[in-house]
Amino acid sequence: MSNLEPAAPQTLVRRPSRSAAMTTFSTEVFDDDVVVPSSLASIAPILRVANEIESERPRVAYLCRFYAFEKAHRLDQSSSGRGVRQFKTLLLQRLERDNATSLASRVKKTDAREIQAYYQQYYEHYVRALDQGEQADRAQLGKAYQTAGVLFEVLCAVNKTEKVEEVAPEIIAAARDVQEKTEIYAPFNILPLDSAGASQQIMQLEEIKAAVSALWNTRGLNWPSTFEQHRQRSGDLDLLDWLRAMFGFQKDNVRNQREHLILLLANSHIRLNPKPEPLNKAPTLSFI
Repeated sequence: MSNLEPAAPQTLVRRPSRSAAMTTFSTEVFDDDVVVPSSLASIAPILRVANEIESERPRVAYLCRFYAFEKAHRLDQSSSGRGVRQFKTLLLQRLERDNATSLASRVKKTDAREIQAYYQQYYEHYVRALDQGEQADRAQLGKAYQTAGVLFEVLCAVNKTEKVEEVAPEIIAAARDVQEKTEIYAPFNILPLDSAGASQQIMQLEEIKAAVSALWNTRGLNWPSTFEQHRQRSGDLDLLDWLRAMFGFQKDNVRNQREHLILLLANSHIRLNPKPEPLNKAPTLSFI
């Protein structure tokens, strides 16, 4: 991808008429995630990152948009989804317009080196600095790790295109840390149940703490070997994780049900009169 000329992706799409292209979208269509066609929703984070780093590193932003275009084409090669053809056409026009100027602003000799250098810079000077701050903002951290994850995804695509066989060990280590932390700072509905959310005010409610404690009581349950190793190492698996391990429930569904069950238990607990003593001895879940 060192010589990413727009002629390469141009063959992937069929140009619609000018009127059709202008029917639904403006020329800055990719500057707002909400106008990304629903069938291409997975590329919205990539375009968001491109917009955020545009002023700081134009070439890396270009590489992000180029990768988003390639991914959009893989998702819908025939451009049959609603609004997909117009969207891909306008994104292609943006790539054609930005290629020369972004290439002129490139700091390193190749695109692979450009994005590797920026990834290291972003991780060291922003992600780690924010994570190690005394009053790190959870939302900022979550966004930073998501951005780093997108940058690494694009980095891998650029390396593959330029046939870069080796990636610096520090980049691999950073990517592993980002992958782990991205899950820790995952978005939530009401309850931040990850370790980073323990200090949030809602998690300090005694009824919430009691419900969480009840779910953590997995004594006597037999775990599959793969989960048992993780449980012994980290000790952070609860009853819902056991259900997922035994019955193969999807992780996101389990996360939603965990939050729902905790709120349900806490709501029932707060209605008890008189209150049980001590409060953290909430009724144990014994229905299994």
